[in-house]
Amino acid sequence: MKYTLIPERLFDGETFYDHCPVTIEDGHILQLDTCANCRETRLSGTLVPGFIDVQVNGGGGVLFNANPSVEGLSAISQAHAAFGTVGMLPTLITDDIRVMAKAADAVALGIKEQLLGILGIHFEGPHLSVPKKGVHPQQHIRAITETELAIFSRRDLGIKAVTLAPENVPPQTIAQLVTNGAKVFIGHSNADYDTVIQAIDAGACGFTHLYNAMSQLDSRAPGVVGAAFETDHTWCGLIVDGHHVHPAAARLALKAKPRGKMMLVTDAMPPVGMPDGSSFRLFDTEIIRHGDRINAVTGELAGCVLDMAGAVRNTVNTLGQSLAEALRMASLYPAQCLQLDNELGRIAPQYRASFVLLNDELQVSHTYIDGHRVF
Repeated sequence: MKYTLIPERLFDGETFYDHCPVTIEDGHILQLDTCANCRETRLSGTLVPGFIDVQVNGGGGVLFNANPSVEGLSAISQAHAAFGTVGMLPTLITDDIRVMAKAADAVALGIKEQLLGILGIHFEGPHLSVPKKGVHPQQHIRAITETELAIFSRRDLGIKAVTLAPENVPPQTIAQLVTNGAKVFIGHSNADYDTVIQAIDAGACGFTHLYNAMSQLDSRAPGVVGAAFETDHTWCGLIVDGHHVHPAAARLALKAKPRGKMMLVTDAMPPVGMPDGSSFRLFDTEIIRHGDRINAVTGELAGCVLDMAGAVRNTVNTLGQSLAEALRMASLYPAQCLQLDNELGRIAPQYRASFVLLNDELQVSHTYIDGHRVF
């Protein structure tokens, strides 16, 4: 099916245009600037590249750990599509090996069945630092074995990301993970600077939720944060919800890293897309939502109710970034991190027709994934 959308304004990933036609055929963008001989629809608002989130624990009332199935993935994807996410890495936090295997099987089946919005999987743990575990269950934090390596090495999982603490995983194992196709991120780590640099030299490419659950920057101990700032080629995920990172610290990080190496993430939990006051259980801990913040009953931050459209708004309104840069942080830069920037992150011919229509308040009006309007 071929059709043309004519939005009031279009952002292609670099530049804004007025009334630029976008013709879609077979889930891809066929051409811009001219109207094809097909059905035309005019849109009120700004059409922008769809958002890509590399860290999504849940949404729509579903926690991936608790429901590692295609049905669970579908519910999470649908919930986040309402906020402009066209591609995600469903994220499994530290858990039993059997749950890890079920989650991998679910993602493999979802990809085989072309479940919209699922790009791969993110294993956040279980090879983390106990002092920096946050709400990750300590009983499941463990050393890496051949059993986990076999899951991380599967070739049917799309994009694979693994968050680990490099003080607990040696450089040669990190190199093995990278050789087997995994993108290794450093997070939930109390490592010193030298250990982090060794992990980066072995192939680790980025940092999970910068500042949070990691050793901080000190004058004589740069820690994980210092290594993140110093290594220009690494990527950083940033949670811009006003709770996880102070706006001044986020602005400092944006100054420290080269343009294009900071990407927005949500670290989203099941309450995204659900009414305020929603609660859920994370293993044996009750997690409660209060407005735009969720905490364990013991006080720790327990992920987010942030969505990607909200992250974009916050990046503009509290961090002082231009709308164009905030949109790139939500789309192009994560696409580049995942090496998908030849198909996602821009509105251009041959790219996937995955984009978002925003109104003047930067709220999502429509979401399209591979040419299908899903919201």
